[in-house]
Amino acid sequence: MEGLIKGLINVALDRVEGGGGDQNERGEERSRSTWAEVVSGDQQPHQNPGFSAHSDVGHTQQEAYGRTGGSEHSGGSRAKTRYGQEGDDQSNDGWETVPKRSSKLHHQIHKDQWNNYKRPLDEQDYSGGVDCSVDVEPSQDELADLSMALQKLWELDSNRLVPGKDYQIDCGEGKKVYQSGDMTEGSLFSWLSEETFKRPTFSRFCSLLDNYNPHEGYKEDITPQEKQEQAAFIEEISRTGPIKYLHKYLSAKGVAPENYQDFKRMLTSLWFDLYGRGGTSGSSSAFEHVFVGEIKQRGEQEVSGFHNWIQFYLEEAKRRVDYQGYIFPRRRGQLPDSETQLLTIQFEWNGVLKSVSSTLVGVSPEFEVAIYTLCFYLGGEDNHVELGPYPVNIKCYRLGNRIGSAFPIADC
Repeated sequence: MEGLIKGLINVALDRVEGGGGDQNERGEERSRSTWAEVVSGDQQPHQNPGFSAHSDVGHTQQEAYGRTGGSEHSGGSRAKTRYGQEGDDQSNDGWETVPKRSSKLHHQIHKDQWNNYKRPLDEQDYSGGVDCSVDVEPSQDELADLSMALQKLWELDSNRLVPGKDYQIDCGEGKKVYQSGDMTEGSLFSWLSEETFKRPTFSRFCSLLDNYNPHEGYKEDITPQEKQEQAAFIEEISRTGPIKYLHKYLSAKGVAPENYQDFKRMLTSLWFDLYGRGGTSGSSSAFEHVFVGEIKQRGEQEVSGFHNWIQFYLEEAKRRVDYQGYIFPRRRGQLPDSETQLLTIQFEWNGVLKSVSSTLVGVSPEFEVAIYTLCFYLGGEDNHVELGPYPVNIKCYRLGNRIGSAFPIADC
């Protein structure tokens, strides 16, 4: 009920303000896009009669978080659903919208630059790079203590969004992992500043999310244009503080080459090279599993991976995600609110349950790539750290020499 009331209040305020561009209560100017006001393709939300929600009572919390290994699954070819790529309807001069839901307002976001990301790397424009005043050289203490290095990455994330200023969430009601049913009346995200998708690393990250078949066990077909998108994303994030720090840290440890171009190729391979999952070779990658998410086909369907807040926001906007409430802390702790940036939640994706999932809300793509890469090369399965005000365990699972899964768990 509280989420519904907040939604109605927001609508009334937006109408009084006359839309975006007015002063907020702090006297700052901002433009807002609601959760349903983001870039979308022309297709309607995917409907598959094979999808069914289910309870995860029989699973442990660790399994529910999405630890996966290979198992036999025979999958034939299956067409991908792609959004916003070349060949889509561009009749509105490059502007696209998604249907509005409930009483939230409508907005449009321009995405013309997404097609530019498919061009050869030397024909693309990139940002100027990290501020020279930012210290990206790891100290001896940081080199001796991985948790200190992870904290430093949090400090270096200058692209991280600010709750209440850049976005608004409504956590709704809480539940336990084994409880079924929707505890909320609305969406998790109330609004997100449209300036977010103008940030180069965010925009390039979004362009990658539609490159995958979400069904585990189906062989991926990565086109040359999509490979350009991958390389361009790595090039863009490599100009930021967290990735520059990551390179210096890994090269000091003898894990990464000192040559920065070789390091970028190493990152591209780690995150985008395809490997087998669900019994089919070339059906998954670290990027797809961790950030995009997959739907297991073995036995009862369930969502695996999917730990990125941007993907959650976009899929919620397209009505493919149904937020069902936050998960109560395992120990007594503070309940999440609109300011919380480490969330443990439950949701359905395309009608399939993710009984427990955790995500760092508002962090930048480069920050997540950096912390998970660092934990993979120099950490263990459990990596305890304090990120800002949050005690966190960065879980990192391996599939051979690949990242099988990586995500944060509230360590309280």
